[in-house]
Order: sequence, then structure tokens, then C-alpha cells
Amino acid sequence: MNNFTFYSPTEFVFGKNTEQQTGELVKKYHGTKALIVYGGGSVIRSGLLDRVKKSLEEADIAYIELGGVQPNPTDPKVYEGIELGRREKVDFLLPVGGGSVIDTAKAIAAGIPYESDFWDFFTGKAIPQTALRIGVVLTIPAAGSEGSGNSVITKVDGLKKLSLRTPEVLRPAFAVMNPEVTYTLPAWQTASGITDMMAHIMERYFTNTPDTEVTDRLCEGTLKAIIKEARTVMKEPHNYGARANIMWAGTIAHNGICGTGREEDWASHFMEHEISALYDVTHGAGLAVIFPAWLTYMADYNVGKVAQFAERVWDVPASTDLKVVALEGIARFKAFLHEIGMPTTFKELGIEHPDIDLLVAHLHENKGELVGGYVRLDRQASRAIYEIANS
Repeated sequence: MNNFTFYSPTEFVFGKNTEQQTGELVKKYHGTKALIVYGGGSVIRSGLLDRVKKSLEEADIAYIELGGVQPNPTDPKVYEGIELGRREKVDFLLPVGGGSVIDTAKAIAAGIPYESDFWDFFTGKAIPQTALRIGVVLTIPAAGSEGSGNSVITKVDGLKKLSLRTPEVLRPAFAVMNPEVTYTLPAWQTASGITDMMAHIMERYFTNTPDTEVTDRLCEGTLKAIIKEARTVMKEPHNYGARANIMWAGTIAHNGICGTGREEDWASHFMEHEISALYDVTHGAGLAVIFPAWLTYMADYNVGKVAQFAERVWDVPASTDLKVVALEGIARFKAFLHEIGMPTTFKELGIEHPDIDLLVAHLHENKGELVGGYVRLDRQASRAIYEIANS
């Protein structure tokens, strides 16, 4: 196991009606004027936004609003939020939504006190030293952004989808998590979120670091719990227990606990980022296409952990032929993805003729000539994985 520092200061307030505590939580973390960030009309139609605003008013917290954040969030909305936040002198960011909304709010929180272009943080030109405090009211269990210091934004000019990872600065102070608000999520969005959280665990699981039994078992146990609860929630969308377990799993998947002491991979996420940047597909659905293809490639080039994944997560019987075990596990994984309504090929994703040349070029321009940790992928390898996803 590698040396590590695990820093996770977020206060998680979980359960029914917890959005009513939002105002007092903002006050607890010294907010006096909040910028509420949200996406489309669902938080308005459901009444959640009104309940949050009422809670702020009861706690004497001033607020302004920034709506219209889109899936696969882009930089124009971040610039708009930075300008609005500076003009209105806000001191707290309050995203009400899922990963796209939270990631946008994080970028705004880092950008308001920064004198130059916030995009410097995403290209690595600068590292954020300070940011406005953030509190989250979560509506979509998927990205895990409510418990991480990460943000992913796409720059419209050049369609560059890049991530920022600064847990010391951008982890939310609190996250309000009421599973009841997820009852009305469309099945597609629920399944995409389930796939995303599984991928967050798998990016950490597939490692060459030895002696990681505790985190291996954390990963495997959480994956098995997600699989079990996913089957329930897809059939019974108003099942509180299943919704609650899925919501908490999304946080566990991406707050860093599953990655402690081990090298991580992240090649599949980087490869998917190029797909959703170019074709504007749902991130979780893109991962459902890429991850099985990545695993199939790994069955030939580093089979050990893939076979363990097959045995421990998908209950494939052990065998001395590790590749056979691995491929059966991948087949069971793909069958599960189809069961919950996810695609596993470009064609099923709605992309008939993906521009693999462009995907490969953008991937390595953005992430370097070698990508990933489990097997370092050069252009030939990443092309092979995209081709598997297109077969």
C-alpha cells in the first residue's frame, strides 16, 4: 500500500426533508449571501428550489440565482457566474442539482477571487489557492461531486473537456442529501448515474499497487451493493431504501476513500470526456460504452485484476485461465448495463460513425502521450479501445 493523505471535511446531512436545514448550514459555515446555482426546470417544478430559498430566508441569508446550467457544463456559464458573483458580492456558492451544477459552482467559487482566467486552473497553468465556500443540495446521485474536490468543465472553443482536482480548496463544506428528491428522476438519468458511480470505483480499483486488500474489498462491496440496489430502483423508482443506498453509494464512490493507498487509472474517464465533449452525450452512458471496451483490452494486457473483478463482483467461478474468467466477468457487466438500459457500443449510444482519429488526437493532446495507470495507453492502445467500443 502506498503512503497517502485522506482529507474529507464535508458534512453530509442525509435523509428525508433535510433540504429544510440548508439555511442554517449556510450560516454555520459563515455564508451571508449565497449564489444559488441550478440547471433546468426540475428543481423549480418539484418545489425544491422554493424550499431551499425559504430555508435561506428563515436563516436571514441573502441570495441571488443563476439558472440554466446544462449537462456537460461549459465555460460561458462559469464566466457568467463569476461576473454575477463579483458584482453582487456573494460569499457562498449553493448549487442545487447534480454533478454539472456542482462542478459549475466549484469553478465559479475558484474563479471569483482569482484575478486572471479561471480556465488557468483546468489547464494546469495555475493552482487555486483559495475559493468561496460551497454547500450542496444534491438532486442526482451520480458524479459524487458533493463529496469531492473535483470539477469538470468543457471549454466551448476547441471542445476541451478538462478536470480540476483540488480537494483542499473545493470540497463542499456540506452536502444535503434527501433521497426523496430523486424519485422523479427519469430511468435514463438514474441508470447513467449508477454507471458513473460504478466507473468512479473501478477507476480506483484497477491498480498495480500491491497489498490493497481493504480498499479492494471496499470497492467490491460497494459495487455489489450498487448492482443489487440498481435492480430494485429501476423497477421501483419510489423505493426509499434503494434510492437512499444508491445516493450514498455515489458519494462513497468518489469522495476518495476507495482510492486511498493505491495508484489510480482514470483512462476510461479521460476517453469518455472526449466523446461527450465532441458528441454531447450523457457522461454515464458514454462510460457504459468505454469501460467494457477498456476491460476487454486489459484482458489481453494486464488480466489479473480484471479476473479478480469478475470473480469477486460478478461471481464468476475461479479458473486457472484468467482470461476466460475476465471475459465472462465483462460479459456479465455488459449484461447488467443492458438490463438497466445503458448502451455498450457507439452505435447503441447513437453515434453511427465516431471520428476515432479525432477522439484519439484530442485525448492525447489534452492528457499526454501516455494515459492511465493500470496500463499506460499510447495512441495505438487508445485507438484499439475506441475500436472495440465501435464493434
